[in-house]
Parts: sequence; C-alpha cells; structure tokens
Amino acid sequence: VQLVESGGGLVQPGGSLRLSCAASGFTFSSSAMGWYRQAPGKQRELVARISSGGRTNYADSVKGRFTISRDNAKNTVYVQMNSLKPEDTAVYYCNAVQYWGGASWGQGTQVTVSS
Repeated sequence: VQLVESGGGLVQPGGSLRLSCAASGFTFSSSAMGWYRQAPGKQRELVARISSGGRTNYADSVKGRFTISRDNAKNTVYVQMNSLKPEDTAVYYCNAVQYWGGASWGQGTQVTVSS
C-alpha cells in the first residue's frame, strides 16, 4: 500500500489549496479515504472522509470551506481547501481504510497559512 500526498505549501489567509493523494497497492474503489491533520503539539484529527460510495463527512471546523472528492479511475483522493485560516496550519495526512478494516497512512504534506 502506498499513499503519496502532494499540493501542500505556504498560502496567505483567505487563500486556497488543493491536496491530492495518489493511492496504489490496494483496491482503491472499495476503500474509505480520508484526510487528517496534525498541528504542532496537538493530536492528529479528522478533516474529512469519503466512503467508497461517495458519502462524505467533515470536521465542524472545516465545514463549508473544504471539499473532499475522489476519482476512482485515477486512484486519487482530493481535498479542496478554501478560505484558509492560520489555524488550518498543520501537516495533512491521507488515510485509507480498506474493506476488511486495514488502515494505511501517507507521509504527510505541510500546509502553512500565514501572511
């Protein structure tokens, strides 16, 4: 199983970024995918999750600003992040949960929101 995140970087408050996670080594279409984040000194927390059937759920802190989506043909999951705030600064991790319950993580990508 391999999950490779990309798209992180430095952005000003109010800006946008789109993170991508390219997956391989497992049956992507049958797996739930998610984005988590971890800020310095804090626990890793769920940002957004999308089921194999396309059902989504979001952390209250990102509802209305972030949108998770998946492209099963490309084995890729995305999160579009708009109206970014300094408190969104964190390392963002891609997560996969396969149909049998096995979970995997990517290496993370840094998102920094600062002027």
